[in-house]
Amino acid sequence: MLKNNQQKVITFLIFGDGKMAVFSIIKLSELEGAKIFASEFYHPAKIISKRRLENAGTKKIKDYFYNVKEIFDPKTTPLTQQALVFDLSDVTSYFLYSRKKVTSSEEVGSAKKIFLQNDVLISRLRPYLKEVSFIGFNEKLKLASTEFVVLRQKGNRYYPETLFAYLINKEMQNILAWSITGTEHPRFDEDYFLKLTLPDFSENIHKKIKTIVQSAWKIFLNSLDLYSQAETLLLEELGLNFKPRYKKTYTAKLSSTLIVHRIDAEYFQPAYEEIIEKIKEYPNGFCRLLKQVENVKPDFDPTKYPDKIFSYVELADIDSTIGVIHSVNEIKGEEAPSRARRLLRENDVIVSSVEGSLEKVALIDREHDGCLASTGFFQFRPLNILPEVLLVLSKTIVLQSQLKKRCSGTILTAVPRESLRGIVIPIFPPPIQQKIASLVQQSHGARRKAKELLEIAKKAVEIAVKKNEKEALDYISKSVKKS
Repeated sequence: MLKNNQQKVITFLIFGDGKMAVFSIIKLSELEGAKIFASEFYHPAKIISKRRLENAGTKKIKDYFYNVKEIFDPKTTPLTQQALVFDLSDVTSYFLYSRKKVTSSEEVGSAKKIFLQNDVLISRLRPYLKEVSFIGFNEKLKLASTEFVVLRQKGNRYYPETLFAYLINKEMQNILAWSITGTEHPRFDEDYFLKLTLPDFSENIHKKIKTIVQSAWKIFLNSLDLYSQAETLLLEELGLNFKPRYKKTYTAKLSSTLIVHRIDAEYFQPAYEEIIEKIKEYPNGFCRLLKQVENVKPDFDPTKYPDKIFSYVELADIDSTIGVIHSVNEIKGEEAPSRARRLLRENDVIVSSVEGSLEKVALIDREHDGCLASTGFFQFRPLNILPEVLLVLSKTIVLQSQLKKRCSGTILTAVPRESLRGIVIPIFPPPIQQKIASLVQQSHGARRKAKELLEIAKKAVEIAVKKNEKEALDYISKSVKKS
């Protein structure tokens, strides 16, 4: 940071990619509250985006939306109704979804924010800044992590759907990415966020954006329903459409512990054996997992292609509701982390090997063919099974229970590669496989459609800000017809 007293400016040097420094020259009067002197806070990308948005409107977010701070504290308040609980990882493709239904305060865990239908939620915590969600549903009490900022409309002056599309656009994400402060858990300040400018839009733009976002929400729900049908069909075929009862106390033979070299209670949980027995009783037969799939080794080295740009998939990039990749990070081969050693191919199924994230499972589609993935995944390549069926097997208790049973370790508990040899799966006849695959394909197709619509809303807002509303409306008209 260099100060020039004569011109009353401060020059901030930012050393970004290791090759060259960039700098911003800021007037003393333009310092954010005259309190923040961190170089990254004044990154040129942020300054440009902020000035562009300020030229598009005069009102601030706080002028149109409340910052909801209503808290449910499970330590002091009894839960009198069923509630849905949401964490940062429950934002999937810009919509919030969770299967965590609770009926007691103890199940809620830590304090949570209470939110309602038509609220807009945005995470203030890095690396979850892209977790922005429009709330399209009204049933049940809804509780969310306190790391969300919950925004509620004041009157009807600014549509929440427009705010949602605005928050996911590139300009706003630039501003937030360079407005993070703190070290251990970097996040942006809520008051600073609420003072950011909102663009002035006509009623026509608001209504068009609302229609697109609401349509995307309905299609999103349809994708969940279709996937649920596929899962139900598979479990009913196996007679596993029930929740195994996990016992608190049980015994195991000493000889059994010596055979597997395990003495931890989790491995001998009777509920796991109950599931395995159901698989083995399936009339059409069963086999070892590794007879139906190839367990691909993580032996790709991206550093051999130093200048190539790769799309990189980590655990946080998986939408675990229906098993798809919802986002990727762009990295150069020479900058790839040591764990980026899996080269994905279309129809592979990646399954997290890390305890606590085993539900992170995804089917690789054509769009993500050639992506890199972390060694934190197993990479299964189907041999004698349809990839969609393998996906559903991997996400249900059929594989999830067997993977959890085999987790071992202390600092980082995970499933050892060699333990996959003992996992069994049912052999479904072709007609059943085709039915399951068709439902999954329809589900994933619906999710792509919802994502396309949200991209239209997002792009339309960007065009209206950078150019004008007429071009934005023309873009919406042409794009919606194509989709």
